[in-house]
Amino acid sequence: MILRVEDLDTPRVKPGVIEKMLDDLRWLGLDWDNGPGVTTHENFVQSQRREHYQRVHARLLAENAIYPCVCTRAELAAAQSAPHEGDVEPRYSGTCRERFRSGAHAQESSGRAPAWRVKVAPGVVSFDDLLFGKQEIDVHGSVGDFVVAKAPDNPAYQLAVVADDIAMNVTEVVRGDDLIPSTGRQILLYRLLGAPIPRYGHVPLVVGTDGKRLAKRHGDARIATLRATGVDPRHLVATLARWSGLECAARATPAELLSAWSWQKVSRERIVLTAEKLRELG
Repeated sequence: MILRVEDLDTPRVKPGVIEKMLDDLRWLGLDWDNGPGVTTHENFVQSQRREHYQRVHARLLAENAIYPCVCTRAELAAAQSAPHEGDVEPRYSGTCRERFRSGAHAQESSGRAPAWRVKVAPGVVSFDDLLFGKQEIDVHGSVGDFVVAKAPDNPAYQLAVVADDIAMNVTEVVRGDDLIPSTGRQILLYRLLGAPIPRYGHVPLVVGTDGKRLAKRHGDARIATLRATGVDPRHLVATLARWSGLECAARATPAELLSAWSWQKVSRERIVLTAEKLRELG
C-alpha cells in the first residue's frame, strides 16, 4: 500500500494540510507500506518530483507523442459545436497538432507559454474493472488529444499519476468511479511509455442529494469535524464499511475488516449523503 501526496495544484495546497491528512488517516486506523513517515518523504510527494516528470516529458517529446498547444479556454469553447455543462470536458479538435516545430516556436508565434497534448489515435480503449467489469472508452472520440502537461516539469494529473505509478511499481489502483473516463487516457500513456498496465477497481462515491461530489453545501462530513465531536473512529470505519456493502460489527478497525474483504460484496450503487446518513456517521 502506497501513500502518495498529489499536491501539484499548488495554489490550492494550504500550509499544514498534508500533516493533518496523515494524522486523520492514522486516526482511522489506516497505515501504508511506503510513503511519508515510512520512507524518504520526497519520493512520494509530487511537488518534489519535478525532475522525474521532466524526464518523462522529454521521452514523450523525443518519440513525437506530444505537441505544444496555445489554444485558450475561450478559443476551445468557441470551437465546440454544442455547449458543455458541469465537469464534461470538451473534445479538442487538434488545432495545434501540426502547427509548431517546437515549444519555443509555439511561444514565439503566440506570445503564450504552451501546454502539451498527447496525440490520440482513433479506437476504443478497453479494460476489465475489478467491480464494474468490462469498460470501453473512446478517448479519441470523447476528448481527443488531451493535455498532459502545463510545462515540461509541471504535468497534468493524467501524466503525473501514470509516471508515478510506473516508478513506484503500482500493480492495482482503487479509486472513485468518477475517474473511469480517466483510466482510458492513462492506459494510452502506459502504452506510450511501454509499461505494464495495473488492474483498476473503481468504487462508487458518496454524493450529495443533488448527485454531485460532496461539498460543504451537503453537510460537514469532514473527518476533522467528526473527530472534534468525539466520534469513535471504529464507529466511522464500520459505518463506511456497511455503506460499501460489507457486513461488520457496530465498531471495527480496517485491520479487522481485511479477512472478510471481497470485491463481490462491494455495492455498485453510489451512496447519497442524506441528513439521516450524516447522523449515522456521528
